[in-house]
Amino acid sequence: MKDKLGIVIVAAGRGSRMGTQESKQYLQIDDKPILVHTLLRFERMAAVDEIVLVTGADDVERCEGYAQQYGLDKIKQVIPGGKERQDSVYQGLLALSGQVEWVMVHDGVRPFAAEEHVTACFVKSKATGAAVLAVPVKDTIKVVDGDGFIKATPDRSSLWAIQTPQAFRFSLLLEAHEQARRESFLGTDDAMLVERLGTKVAVVESDYYNIKITTPEDLPWAEWIIRHVRGEKK
Repeated sequence: MKDKLGIVIVAAGRGSRMGTQESKQYLQIDDKPILVHTLLRFERMAAVDEIVLVTGADDVERCEGYAQQYGLDKIKQVIPGGKERQDSVYQGLLALSGQVEWVMVHDGVRPFAAEEHVTACFVKSKATGAAVLAVPVKDTIKVVDGDGFIKATPDRSSLWAIQTPQAFRFSLLLEAHEQARRESFLGTDDAMLVERLGTKVAVVESDYYNIKITTPEDLPWAEWIIRHVRGEKK
């Protein structure tokens, strides 16, 4: 029997660092909104059974329109998010159907996750309970104090830049979120909440094309990726 996989795609942020009036997830690359590229990528993956899209309250109707326009049949619900990303993920978990055993959480503005890496992350999570995509850090990283002086230089070989999707047994991630809510703890990603339970999270190597489109400098890079590396199947 197939392990049922649900995807929570989070796209409720306003993205002030992009410096545009329109939220970054709705900016267009290759004639489609960034968010639509992300949704299409997961729509076309055979392992994915259902998608819950979490967006801003004012954008629910727009996103429901995208689902119809682009034939995004795996989207089961489009729901409004919460104050923080963590709140939005929690609402997305609650909106998944009761049959979902495994869940992936993914950024709506990360449209280039390769299917082979997503699949590898899913497989690893089924073996360990929790897995995330990541890439080795290329640059030397410095720890800097509040006065702007270097305090330490961590060993780069142990540093990884964490991406999404992040994959978990559904019950594990739900427990992690509920504990965080009880303790008013706000984490930087879902893996951090699971780590707080004492659960080890495995790292699965991805690639550097799986970018999160955050600032204006990312847009021309995204256009290049979609034309030369991750163009969609027509």
